[in-house]
Amino acid sequence: MPLENHSLVSEFPELRERIHTLKTTDAHFARLFDEYNDVEHEVHHIEAGAEASSDERLEKLKKQRLSLKDELFSLLNKDE
Repeated sequence: MPLENHSLVSEFPELRERIHTLKTTDAHFARLFDEYNDVEHEVHHIEAGAEASSDERLEKLKKQRLSLKDELFSLLNKDE
């Protein structure tokens, strides 16, 4: 079964331009974006079987990814 792509652009394709703009103009957004990508990469690595992990660690990473996505989504919709 193929793994889902949870990149921010694939999660919110309609906001692609806004994501790019904020990545280049808002340092806070860019930092959160990078952190989200790091966590997403780690989750993907674990789910692909390339790295061993406890279920608890995987759940913690998924919750962290969701929290970051919520915060990024909020910033994407702010002042639009």
